[in-house]
Amino acid sequence: MPLNSKTISVEGIIEEALPGLTFRIRLKTDNREILAYLGGRLKLHHIKVIPGDRVVVETTAYDDKRGRIVRRL
Repeated sequence: MPLNSKTISVEGIIEEALPGLTFRIRLKTDNREILAYLGGRLKLHHIKVIPGDRVVVETTAYDDKRGRIVRRL
């Protein structure tokens, strides 16, 4: 569930793992790439994500080039 009404949840596939828990993600809706970092609960529970995993990413309406990974599918 989004934190507020300004967040947009989209599904994507992890393309590349970058340093600092940052990932390059290809979105399924419009096939563009964004940068996303690992969300707090995923870090807290040591959930591993690797390239090829399907994830849910939250982006804001203000900056659609960055996001936060909130769930691994």
